[in-house]
Amino acid sequence: MFYFITFILITSINQNFDILSLIKGYSLKYIFLLSLLVTLSFANIDAINSFEADFKQDVTNDKGNVLSYTGHIKAIKPQNALWSYQTPIQKEIYVTAYKVVIVEPEIEQAIVKVIQNDFDFFSMMKNAKEIKKNVYSATFKESKFTIKLKNAKIDSISYIDEFENSVVITFTKQIQNRNIDAKTFKVNIPMEYDIIRD
Repeated sequence: MFYFITFILITSINQNFDILSLIKGYSLKYIFLLSLLVTLSFANIDAINSFEADFKQDVTNDKGNVLSYTGHIKAIKPQNALWSYQTPIQKEIYVTAYKVVIVEPEIEQAIVKVIQNDFDFFSMMKNAKEIKKNVYSATFKESKFTIKLKNAKIDSISYIDEFENSVVITFTKQIQNRNIDAKTFKVNIPMEYDIIRD
């Protein structure tokens, strides 16, 4: 079955942002869960070969402060994704089945993280429930994810992150099954960048 590998968890408003600590441990598992959720909304998952869209990610803390990110995602079978964040900072997040690479041009740094997958993708998909027309719900550990559809395409994914922030990712200009060159997902880290391996 096809699922998109994504990287969504980018920040916590009420804490100092540290991308390296964010991608460690429990929160990294959200990458895989959200990947599954992207595909849940389609009647024939096996027919999806690629997904491309603009996105807006709003992270709201318990005080109501909102931090918004915008960017573009490209993903193809079997497990390749590129999240290109454009505002408020530029960064690219490349995801494969076993590795996440975060390239941050503003600080000339790249972070390489090996992913250890320790939960069952297919069980997660089987457990997602349609709670009302065009709205699905899935649970991973103690986190609940809500997926909303519009015109048979994913409109948004929302959840509460491990810092108790409300996260809503809204997709626009969604395109399915467009031919995307596999070279898009090849990471090119400039030689002068610092590389952090974890």
